[in-house]
Amino acid sequence: MSERPFTILCIASEPKGVPFIRECKQQGCRVLVLMTEEKQHESWPWESIDEHFVMPSLSRQPDVTYAISYIMRGQKIDRIQALDDYDVATAASLREHLRIPGMGETTARHFRDKLAMRVQARDEGMLVPPFTAVFNYDDLRAYMADVPAPWVLKPRFEAGAVGIRKLHGSEQVWRALDELGDQQSFYLLEKFVPGDVYHVDSLIWGGELAFSIASKYGLPPLAVSHG
Repeated sequence: MSERPFTILCIASEPKGVPFIRECKQQGCRVLVLMTEEKQHESWPWESIDEHFVMPSLSRQPDVTYAISYIMRGQKIDRIQALDDYDVATAASLREHLRIPGMGETTARHFRDKLAMRVQARDEGMLVPPFTAVFNYDDLRAYMADVPAPWVLKPRFEAGAVGIRKLHGSEQVWRALDELGDQQSFYLLEKFVPGDVYHVDSLIWGGELAFSIASKYGLPPLAVSHG
């Protein structure tokens, strides 16, 4: 009996990660891709994809877990890789459920949850703008009394400047929270700090930093999205 190929499932809400998919195939892996119905006709590297699966949404649970668990009945999956920011949490949840090695849900929050990022950075001694979770209203009042406006109300799980509001007083904050209703705990409030914005892309291998590069945005994302 021939040895089973190493199988990688790629979760891709957007047609990204083409070099990764091709390299996996070149390395002898069996490559599976889970994509959305909306993006199934995009320019995917079909020559490097052994099998693909389509769903209306890749974030709707437990639908995705049901689907991948069903696929696992007929074939083993060795690794799960997210190819887009919005797929990181889904991939982590699937790894946890299927006990597949890789980043789990708690660690994944440090890459997707803006509140978890800030708490982790602060606890590690990094400088971060003053911020607060939107959980307890007494804590929120104390924060607004201590930290001068303007503030930014940020969704914890969006990318870039999507959904961010710049607020100039407590009344605007309370009004915004009323509008959010039960969604408000999925936001954080942070001191607005004007200036240039940078990001750092890094590759960690075996717990060691293998590659790192800092890049500057042409304009701050908030300036682009809000004019």
